[in-house]
Amino acid sequence: MIKTYDNFKIVTPDGTTYDMADDFNVLVRSFTIGSPRPEIETDKIDGTHGAIKLGKTWGERELSADCSFFAFDALDTPLQRNKLYRLLMSLDEFYIIVDAEPGKRWLVEVADSFAPSKVGTYGEFTVNFVCHSGFAESVGTTMDPMTFDSGLWQVGQGLTGEQLVYTQSTSTFSIFNAGDIPVDPRTIPLVITFYGTSTNLSIKNNTTGDEWTYTGTTSAQTIKLDGVKSTKSNVSIFANTNRKLITLKPGWNDFVITGATGTYTISFDFRFYYL
Repeated sequence: MIKTYDNFKIVTPDGTTYDMADDFNVLVRSFTIGSPRPEIETDKIDGTHGAIKLGKTWGERELSADCSFFAFDALDTPLQRNKLYRLLMSLDEFYIIVDAEPGKRWLVEVADSFAPSKVGTYGEFTVNFVCHSGFAESVGTTMDPMTFDSGLWQVGQGLTGEQLVYTQSTSTFSIFNAGDIPVDPRTIPLVITFYGTSTNLSIKNNTTGDEWTYTGTTSAQTIKLDGVKSTKSNVSIFANTNRKLITLKPGWNDFVITGATGTYTISFDFRFYYL
């Protein structure tokens, strides 16, 4: 089956991967990714001109694929159509990875119904997707090998020529966010894991001003900041923290660790997110 660079793979929630060309005999003629939709909040004051901008966020993202399918014979045509319906018209969201950008994936679902046209064993259809987050995310995480040989990364993902290290064991270090948007654990998965001995541990991002503190001790134990949760040896310690979060701005983030003694490690596990 002929492929274009707009061919894409679908990865279902159970991790199964389907290739539109190889598994469905579908030629993806074009795959279009729309820009994020600006959502601008304003307020109007009586007696003044214009409006006051209060804030701006990004809304959902629309994607669409123009496709042709080729069945083997007349009996195969409805079977192939039904296979496509079973895969695409899922109640669950799934990931799309376009061949032109193999290092990025989109969490999407089909936005509306579609009906393939048919002339003999040939048909055409357009399927529209919506990405509710509005962002693509890296296929790889910071815990994966950061090399192009791994097959997880691509040109254009913001990676630098420097060696990027996401597990550290010193009191000062820098963490690089190669994405276009900040990583905020309230909405984006971020796991920070500390292992070692400490008293009144503090993790501070000097770049953003964020600081997380714990008024307790560890002795060769693991502290994990997973999203908004804080645990020690899998037991919540949220009440003994300052109830703050660590965020990562795009680019370099400079950290300082205090309260740790002896040998310890701290790791940052997250993906990069792109406009």
